Amino acid sequence: MGRSCTLVPMSTTAKGWQAFLVYLEMIKIEHSIFALPFAMVGMMWGSFSLTGNPWPGLIPFSLIVVAMVSCRSAAMAYNRIADRDIDSLNARTRMRAIPAGLLSLSQANLFFYGSVVVFLATAALLNPLTLLLSPLALLVTLGYSRTKRFTPLCHFVLGLSLAIAPAASWIAVTGRLDWPILLAVGAVLFWTAGFDIIYSLQDEEFDGANRLRSLPQTLGKSKALLVSRLCHLVTIGFLAAFCLSVGAGWPSWFGVAVVTAVLSYEQSLVKPNDLSKVNLAFFTLNGIVSLSFFAFVLLDFWLVPR
Repeated sequence: MGRSCTLVPMSTTAKGWQAFLVYLEMIKIEHSIFALPFAMVGMMWGSFSLTGNPWPGLIPFSLIVVAMVSCRSAAMAYNRIADRDIDSLNARTRMRAIPAGLLSLSQANLFFYGSVVVFLATAALLNPLTLLLSPLALLVTLGYSRTKRFTPLCHFVLGLSLAIAPAASWIAVTGRLDWPILLAVGAVLFWTAGFDIIYSLQDEEFDGANRLRSLPQTLGKSKALLVSRLCHLVTIGFLAAFCLSVGAGWPSWFGVAVVTAVLSYEQSLVKPNDLSKVNLAFFTLNGIVSLSFFAFVLLDFWLVPR
């Protein structure tokens, strides 16, 4: 939050290596740990359902990673472009690259269009279904940035944009969409919506003053937190149903237990009158959720004979 101001002096447009660092800050590259591990889960189970081997090969794996990173980069760049005027008004966000003058609008647009081209090209290299569905994936991931202007359910649109990851990876290695992976989609959707509601608690007053919508702005902090907790309860149900549907072994079930514990702790950190631990709840713990579940699924394939 605001770290980009240390890269170059304020209002000085970055160039060269400094611009590259600002681009990484703009798209929050470290937040790829939220969706990418679930994409790997979808890839492994999809590959196993097709060939009996969770490893699809280096080329499909590499294409999936590039597709995931480029799609997310396009979505984050578009979000920063679409919200540049709003970000300049909010004390929490005015140090982001565009309102701070670290990147020009033309630089941000160039990065955005370049990311879109890379994503579409990568989708085309995977299989016909990934190419066919790639515009829909872009529509959802880019569309989120506009939803906060008219609906408090924007958190669930963000959830859907991340939830595409496991299904997209499944499709990338199988060439089809099967119902078990939709349970993983549900898990990621409600998990993301739950933690995004927590994050948006910080902007309740700002959103209300600037005609932006969110559940905290609409329901108040207490009721929004209740919705967040219900979302994370649903997340656990979907994860358990997914493990059951694919015949997961005990390591995956242990992963579900770890996710349950981490989400419970996350919810305990944030209270309507105390938002001091929002960043810990949002950044650190959600990274643990995705990485730990992926690690236990990987362990499942390694330890459990099939």
